[in-house]
Amino acid sequence: MAEIKNVTAGIDIGGTNTVLGLVDRNGNILSKAAIATKGYNSFGKYINILSEKIQMLLNSKSDNFELKGIGIGAPNGNIFRGTIEHAANLDWKGVLPVAGLLKKEFNISVKVTNDANAAALGEKLFGNAKHIDNFIEITLGTGLGSGIFAEGKLLYGHSGFAGELGHVIVKENGRQCGCGRKGCLETYVSATGLLRTVKELLTDTEEVSLIRNTDFYTLTSKDIYDFAKKGDFLALKAFDFTAQILGKALADFTAVLSPEKIFLFGGLAEAGNLLLKPAETYMNENLLTVYKNTVSIEKSGLKHGEAAILGAAALIWEDIG
Repeated sequence: MAEIKNVTAGIDIGGTNTVLGLVDRNGNILSKAAIATKGYNSFGKYINILSEKIQMLLNSKSDNFELKGIGIGAPNGNIFRGTIEHAANLDWKGVLPVAGLLKKEFNISVKVTNDANAAALGEKLFGNAKHIDNFIEITLGTGLGSGIFAEGKLLYGHSGFAGELGHVIVKENGRQCGCGRKGCLETYVSATGLLRTVKELLTDTEEVSLIRNTDFYTLTSKDIYDFAKKGDFLALKAFDFTAQILGKALADFTAVLSPEKIFLFGGLAEAGNLLLKPAETYMNENLLTVYKNTVSIEKSGLKHGEAAILGAAALIWEDIG
């Protein structure tokens, strides 16, 4: 008889797709799959399909898996209530009892939090923060998410939604944010924010740029990165502007949290030294003297294709050790 392998299920619920996998204590993804998040006539139907997919993973190999729990990273996931609450990019509105419904299916521990908190947990258990008690994980994708570790514990706050650094206002009456406010950090520092910066530069300046010959409606942040690598002045200016706003914001966050490291994860973080080095320079220029040389900015140690699953699975491994 095959040896029993203890695993947790890590699930990342995105607006379009849901990815899931079985993860062992060492952070190895032993099996994974994906389903569509959209296209169901009810949230209950989605949970049924998700449950079937988890069971399929448990039965799909010759390994004898024992499922110890299910961790979920989701937009507006509330760790205290086990719910997804008023997520703007999901088909279902209101408060969704995702943990309760899955617990009925499997009768095991189910925990849910937002995707950035899950990424921070994944960094702590399986990434570059294994021996660090005070750090910030910032996810740079369509928006900007963040998870905060303070004194070795993930910061959830009173409501379960602490750590929304992407919605700190960095410019008074600035860009409109999807949250309803103006000038939020994520409207400037994100893949979407970078595109908005480029559009403004194209409109407000007459700088010669290869970007002017590109269809803006198909332009991506990766395209801007490629132009910057080729030395395009406008693309480089957009990255510098983004790094400046990020660096100043990180200096403010450091004044409150005093992290040892700040990890950047996600598509925009792949820009590497086009973003990280100048952001660190701007951060240091704006740090209070007592914080200088106490904090650094680094790329996440999590693999891009595995981070969401590992982070969600870490919700359970954190509890059971």
